[in-house]
Amino acid sequence: MPFDVAELAARIADGRGRPIELMPTTWQPGLPCGFLVMADQADYIVYVADTAHIHREHILVHELAHLVCEHHGTGPGQFMPHLPNELVGRVLGRTVYSEPQEEEAELLASLVLQRARRSRPGAGRPEPFFGPAPRTGL
Repeated sequence: MPFDVAELAARIADGRGRPIELMPTTWQPGLPCGFLVMADQADYIVYVADTAHIHREHILVHELAHLVCEHHGTGPGQFMPHLPNELVGRVLGRTVYSEPQEEEAELLASLVLQRARRSRPGAGRPEPFFGPAPRTGL
């Protein structure tokens, strides 16, 4: 069965008991490729839709990793300065990878997607971009 990031989001939402909405947008200079908004009623992942499929998947899984790792962001700040803190509890954006939360989310996203690529149909064939599929028996 092919990997489906929307299915992963639904499973994480079920496990957390709170909805997650995936919200595509077009890329804007100066903004991150994706960010997570944790509001009172739901979590919203805003992501760049006008990019390659593999990049889009990574953005989404990275933001989902923040939820799985229970990371804490800041107030609306630079991403949504016009919204009050009471409406938007926390925001996490992908701008710097040197912060521990970003490093952890990036690592988890990479591991999830590496495992997903191995389990895809035809995963035993070499992939030109990623090199030959590993033969670990996992």
